[in-house]
Amino acid sequence: MFELLDRIPLAILVLLSFTLGLAPFFPEPHLFEKLRMLAQAQLSRPIDIFDLFLHGTPWLLLAAKLVRMVVVR
Repeated sequence: MFELLDRIPLAILVLLSFTLGLAPFFPEPHLFEKLRMLAQAQLSRPIDIFDLFLHGTPWLLLAAKLVRMVVVR
């Protein structure tokens, strides 16, 4: 599992995080909207849960890669 994460270039994860992770940029990024909905316990529709997963995954992968880079090296 970690081998796959190690093979993904850091630049790709940064690019994905700032494009897909924050799209659409206006009026508010989907990720921020969905996290706010989650905090307010309003995240119940399947499309909203999918949106949170879709826009949050690049950020989680980037965080995992950065942690792995610090811990392993």
